[in-house]
Amino acid sequence: MDFSAVKHTLCDLKDLLNQLSDAEYIFPVCSLGDSTVGEHTRHIIELFQCLLISYQKGILNYDNRSRNRQIETETHYAITCIDAILESIEKENKNIALEQTISGNCIVIETNYFREVLYNLEHCIHHQALIKVAAYHLENITVHENFGVAPSTIEYRKQCVQ
Repeated sequence: MDFSAVKHTLCDLKDLLNQLSDAEYIFPVCSLGDSTVGEHTRHIIELFQCLLISYQKGILNYDNRSRNRQIETETHYAITCIDAILESIEKENKNIALEQTISGNCIVIETNYFREVLYNLEHCIHHQALIKVAAYHLENITVHENFGVAPSTIEYRKQCVQ
């Protein structure tokens, strides 16, 4: 599997975070239901962390994340967490059991590491699109046009230009 899209997307997030003060990072954005860039970033990071932590055991449950407030309140710490993900994301594919509780019932389905990396990539892009909305409310923040845009959409736009 080519992990370059995942790495590129996470590096884009790091680039944005490097432009934010902690005050901007935790500022509630009205158009996002008063959520913050920090909350969306924590959510992205923790899903990747869940996948990486679960790799060895082979049982993954995204609901069992730590909800670490430090990730959502300190840009420097969030960047450190992203760096750790970047360093460890490239792993061999393997089967994984995905657990989730829905309406009080524990559901277990078979998946694999590569499939979950792709899920996390798409999930990350979705939250980056929301973060982009927040960034537009901030001054002196540069967000490139493809931040929070799916790779398939980027390719489609390139074809339309031709």
